[in-house]
Formats: sequence, C-alpha cells, structure tokens
Amino acid sequence: MVKRRTLAKELCDRGVVKINGQAVKASKEVKPGDVVEIDTVTRFLKVKVLRVPETKSVSKKEARELVEVLEERKKDIRDIIDLV
Repeated sequence: MVKRRTLAKELCDRGVVKINGQAVKASKEVKPGDVVEIDTVTRFLKVKVLRVPETKSVSKKEARELVEVLEERKKDIRDIIDLV
C-alpha cells in the first residue's frame, strides 16, 4: 500500500488514512477484517486486511497476499482543479 513507514506516518498525520471509516494515527493497529482507505490528491485506495504479518519486513509477493483490493483509482489533476 505504502512503500515506506515514514510516508505512511506522514499520510496518517495529514488525515488521509482511514480505518473502518475513521481517520487514524500511525500508531493504530490493524486487524484482519479492517477496511483501510488512503485518499491522496492523485490516488484513492481501499483494501480489506486479510491478515497481519508477523514481521516488519514483507516481500512484495507476500504483501499482495495480506490485503484484498476493494477499490483503486487514479485521480486526474483536471478533476481536482475543477473542484477549486
């Protein structure tokens, strides 16, 4: 979902990460069944957590098996400009 922990923390601090519909801090633990949304300027991602890894280091292949993508879309900058 996010490649680096520092970026994940920054996104949480900005309020663009939600778990089960509520904005969360980076320290929030996720559990199997949780629905995580990341809504940035250029991308929206909504996934369901299937399982949580036992270690902090996870391969790309394993990472894909941890979540089920419910919705993913890129946003067009022109759509954002129209909102202003």
